[in-house]
Amino acid sequence: MPTDTGIRVEGLDELVRSMKRAGQDIDELKDAHFRAAQIVATYAAQIAPRRSGKLAGSIKAARQVRRARVTAGRSSVPYAAPIHWGWPSHNINGDPFMSKAAQATEPEWTAAYAADVQAALDKVKGA
Repeated sequence: MPTDTGIRVEGLDELVRSMKRAGQDIDELKDAHFRAAQIVATYAAQIAPRRSGKLAGSIKAARQVRRARVTAGRSSVPYAAPIHWGWPSHNINGDPFMSKAAQATEPEWTAAYAADVQAALDKVKGA
């Protein structure tokens, strides 16, 4: 099961609706979300616990309209969530590497995201 963490952006749904009404391309938001997620994913892959490197290799940024999303794990890496969150009954202590990556890179991805969203807002106002 993939693991992900998130930060909620207030007003995003309204921005998506406004962009659609104004005829603006909401793919710009996908790009903004992807750029922010990519910053976190790159750092998370660098700090992920390593034995084989599969966990780090499974960390991906997703391109989505309504959120920036970073995932870790897939069917061949089913241990991503237990490594991140821990599994006490199996004596696995959590190592929240994805959360750490989001926190450590927050100034970088929030600035990039804010600039991209502002650019999208400026287009809506001008439509």
